[in-house]
Parts: sequence; C-alpha cells; structure tokens
Amino acid sequence: MYRSHTERHRTKRIGWLRAAVMGANDGIVSTASLVVGVAASSASHSEVLVAGMAGLVAGAMSMAAGEYVSVSSQSDTEKADLARESRELEIDSDHEHEELAAIYISRGLEPDLAKQVAQQMMAHDALGAHARDELGISEFMTARPIQAALASAATFSVGAALPLLTVLIVPTSVMAPVVSGVSLVFLAAMGALAAQAGGASKLKSSIRVAFWGACAMGLTAAVGALFGTAMS
Repeated sequence: MYRSHTERHRTKRIGWLRAAVMGANDGIVSTASLVVGVAASSASHSEVLVAGMAGLVAGAMSMAAGEYVSVSSQSDTEKADLARESRELEIDSDHEHEELAAIYISRGLEPDLAKQVAQQMMAHDALGAHARDELGISEFMTARPIQAALASAATFSVGAALPLLTVLIVPTSVMAPVVSGVSLVFLAAMGALAAQAGGASKLKSSIRVAFWGACAMGLTAAVGALFGTAMS
C-alpha cells in the first residue's frame, strides 16, 4: 500500500530564513555600531537616539530595496531558464528525454532504468522534471522577491529596535559599553535561534555572529572616538 511521504525537511525554510537572519543580524550590528560610534564621539543622548532612529529607517528601506532587486534578478533568471526549457521541450522532446536520462545515469542509475525513469517523469511533468534535475529549481527554492523584501525589512527593524531600546534606558556615560554588551547577547541569541530553525550547530552559529558583530562595533567605536577627539 502506498503511503504519502510526510517527513519534513528544513530546506523548505531556506528562502525566508536567509532573508530573516540577514535582516535581523544587520539590524542589530549596523544600528548598535552606529549608536556606539556616535556615543564614542561624545554626542548627547538625544543625538545618539536620533542617529539610531535614522539608521533604523534608512537600514530597513535599504534592506527591503536591496533584497527585492537581488531576488528579482534571480527570479528573472529562473523564469528565463524555464521559458527556454519549455521551448526546447516543444521543439525536440527526444533530445530532452536523452538529456534527462543522462542526468539520472550520472547519478548512478543503469542506462535502461534511467531512460524509463526519464520517460515516466516527462510523461507526468516534463518541465517540472527538467526544472528540478537539470536547472536545480524547485518550488521550495524558487525566488520570491516580495516575501524576501518584507522579511528583510521587518527583521531589520526588529533587530535595530533592540539596541535602540537599550539607548533609551542607559545614561550617555556608559552607553557605548552597555549597548555593545547587550547587542552581543542579542546577536548570540539570534544566531542560536537561526541555527535551531535550520538544524545547524547553535554554538558555532552564535560565536560566528557575535564575533563579527564585535568587530563591527569595535571598529565603529574607534572611528567615532577618533573623529570626536579631532573635532572637539
């Protein structure tokens, strides 16, 4: 008796997970770095807050626009490849059958079995078979520009809000070290959550994200202190 395959794989999450992780990570790192850099330049509390808010809005819009353009280009390429493959199937289906069979042979099937599999796959969904096995395009990996743009903007805003909330409750005198420390905790936690969603190592992901965040904030703080001293 045939039973449907109900096993769930994490590759289905790749599209939105990539955009969400990148957005949240960039939101925390860029906003915290901006806040730390401005605070290190001896700016006032209100100036730091305004700079952080401006960074949140500008960053969210930049992430959305950049992600939309990038993923749209990928989507356009996928559509062009599928259109070309569809024309080739109409013009010379025999050659496309041989091409698909050759792919299955390269993956370990016997030639006769590969031809049978290719024939049955093409009879069921010729374009879908070539999209998956020749072009590497599947329904779970297909580019979705709007989804990616919204996910990036939303997660960037959430990430950026975390260091800004810290700015609201700490005095200017200790703002740089406190925002840096709190942001590193947020980055490590976000790295662990992303790893859990993707089935990867939580510790490795946390360390990687926190390390690069620390580098960004440290460099920005140094630049802010240098220019703040030079202009005072």
